[in-house]
Amino acid sequence: MARDDGQVLPHLDPADVERVRGCFTDAGYTPDGVRALLGRSAHDALTRGEPEPAARASRDGGELGTLVRLFLLDGCEPEPAVTAALGDLDPLLAGRIVRRTPDGIVAGLDVRPYGEAGGDDPGSPDDANWWVVSDLDSPASRQDREHVTGVGGASLSLAAATVRRPVASLLDLGTGCGVQALHASRHAARVVGTDLAPRALALARLSCELSGVPVELREGPWLEPVAGERFDQIVSNPPFVPGPARVDYVYRDSGQAGDSALAALVADLPELLNPGGIAQLLGSWLNVRGENWPDRVRAWIPDGCDAWILQREAVDPAMHVGTWQRDAGLVPSSRSARAQATTWLDWMDAERVEGVGFGFLLLRRHHRADLAPRIVVEDLPGELTDGLGPEMAGWLDRTTWLRAHESDADLLAATLRLAPEVILERASGVGEQGWSELSTTVRRWGTPSWEHEVDDVAASLLAGCRGDLPLSELVELLAVAHDRPVDALVSGTLDPVRELVRHGLLVPADGWDPA
Repeated sequence: MARDDGQVLPHLDPADVERVRGCFTDAGYTPDGVRALLGRSAHDALTRGEPEPAARASRDGGELGTLVRLFLLDGCEPEPAVTAALGDLDPLLAGRIVRRTPDGIVAGLDVRPYGEAGGDDPGSPDDANWWVVSDLDSPASRQDREHVTGVGGASLSLAAATVRRPVASLLDLGTGCGVQALHASRHAARVVGTDLAPRALALARLSCELSGVPVELREGPWLEPVAGERFDQIVSNPPFVPGPARVDYVYRDSGQAGDSALAALVADLPELLNPGGIAQLLGSWLNVRGENWPDRVRAWIPDGCDAWILQREAVDPAMHVGTWQRDAGLVPSSRSARAQATTWLDWMDAERVEGVGFGFLLLRRHHRADLAPRIVVEDLPGELTDGLGPEMAGWLDRTTWLRAHESDADLLAATLRLAPEVILERASGVGEQGWSELSTTVRRWGTPSWEHEVDDVAASLLAGCRGDLPLSELVELLAVAHDRPVDALVSGTLDPVRELVRHGLLVPADGWDPA
C-alpha cells in the first residue's frame, strides 16, 4: 500500500477488516449505539462541533466509550483500554488507523459510524450500519493538499437528493471517502467508484470493506478510469469550487479556471449513461455580469438529454471565498489567507463575476434520438428541510408524462387531480374601501414549496381537478360559468397546467404511467 512517492497509505488486510468490524459491532460502535450512549443533547452538541458533552457522556461507556473518545473526540486513550476494544493493535498501527504516542493511543484517521434507515422504525433490521473512514478534521490535517473529507454537508445533500430506484450499475465519480458508494449499494447491483487521489481511494476502500459493501474502486482523473463503459446511474460530488486555475486541495479544486471543469463534465457524462440512465451532481456556476445564468448553464447540456438544474443559493464573491477558506480550516484574517483571498477576488473581478451559484444537476439520457429535450433551470424555493430524492424521481416521472401528453389534445383528454399537499393562499391589503385581495397563490406544502399565482378561473379549475372529469370537460364547464369562449380559456390554461404538473401540484388520476 505504498504510493509512488513512498508514502504508506492506510490499509488493513481482509482478516483484520473482519475482526475490526466485529469489534465495532460487539462494542456497539454503530450509529444507534453511539446515539444511545451519548443521549440526544450530547449527540447534538457533537454534531455542532462541541465535544465536551460527548466526552462527559462517554466516561462510563466501557469499550464503546473508549472508541467514541478515540475516533470521534480526538482523544488519547490508554493502550490496554484500546486493546480491550479492538484486540491486536499491530495491524491498525501498521495500517495507519491508529498511532502510538508516549501518552497512549490516538486515532490516525476519523472512523465514524454512519448509517441509512431501512424503515420507518429506528433500529429496523433493514437499517445499514456503515463506518466511514476519512482524514482527521484538524487544522494540521486540513492543510494537506490530498486531505480526504468525511461526511459533510455537501455529501449529505447529494445523498439525500439521489434517486433510489433499483439499477444494475452505478458510477460514483470522485468517490472521496466512499459515502455515496455506500448509499448506492442499497439500490445498485454493481457499484464502481473512481478518484484521482490514491489516498482517497485507500480511505474509500477502508470505508467499504469495514462496512461489508463490495465496490470496484479505480484510480484516475475524471472519466478516464471508466472510458468506454456505460452505467444506469452516475452520482458525483466533483471538485466544483470556482476560482483561479489552481489546486490547493484535491477534493475541491479542479485545476481549471472558473466553472469550466463542471461544464466539460456535464457535456461528457451522458456518453457514460445507458439509454434512460441518469446522472446527478452537485455543482457551482458563475453568475457573470451581463449574462443570464440560466442560459449560461443550460448551454452546457448536450443534445439527447433532459436536464433539471436547481440553484439552491447564490452568494457574492466575498462570501464565496470566505466560506471555502473556512472550509479548508484557514483563518480568513491570517496573512496567508488574505493573500489567497486577494488572488481569488482579483480573478473574480477580472472575470466579471458578481455571484456564485450552488445547487443540483440532474441529467437523463434519452431512450430515442428523436426526443425533444426538456431542460429546466430554476431556483429552489424555500429552505431545504427534506431530501430531494423523491422530488428528483418525481420530476423524471412528470417529465415523461408531459412528453407523452405533449399535444393539446392529449393533455385535454387527461384526467387530473390536485395533489393532497397543495394549499391555496390569499393575500389581502388594506385600502380606502377596506380589505382588497392582492394575490392568490397555490403552493405545495413541504420541500420544495413550489408556488404559482392563479386567478379566480384557475383556482376554480384546480378545485375541480378531483380525478373524475377530463380537463376538456372542466374547461367547458368553466367557460360557461365565467362566460368565456372555450378556445380562449383553453389557450390560456394549458401552459399553466403543464407547469403545475411539472411541479407536482397536479397529478394524473391514474398515476404517472405515460402509456
